[in-house]
Amino acid sequence: MQVFKGTTAGKRLLTLMAIVMTITIVACSSSPKRPVLYPNQQLNRVGGTMGQHDIDACMQLARSSGVNETKDGEVGRKAASGAALGGVSTGVYGAVRGSSDVGNRALAGAAAGAATGAVQGGFQSTEQAPIFMNFVNKCLSDKGYSVIGWQ
Repeated sequence: MQVFKGTTAGKRLLTLMAIVMTITIVACSSSPKRPVLYPNQQLNRVGGTMGQHDIDACMQLARSSGVNETKDGEVGRKAASGAALGGVSTGVYGAVRGSSDVGNRALAGAAAGAATGAVQGGFQSTEQAPIFMNFVNKCLSDKGYSVIGWQ
């Protein structure tokens, strides 16, 4: 970041990065979704408390079976792809425009792209993985419940 030290662009970049980090922290702190059960014969028979207990048991079974609950790894992957796209696109823009600071533009674009990718990945990394949801839905179905969605 020595390239941007004391410049307006540098200050904007640091402000953007602070905002991105704040958003990412908020996104990562959201609580995971849980299945919503349809009030079918099974749920009516055992009651809501037992239904929630069975949801917990099925979620724990999925975890202990080695199924990842969330889309971990999205932050790094999205940040890396954002950095690559941002760096290349602004570098090319600078080269086409005949700018003498192509390297600085590419660096700034890479930083902005990485920040954008990190935010997108941060939001996605807290979402339940589809296979985890399918596992829990199957478990609950085997117990006689009907899952109508997750919230």
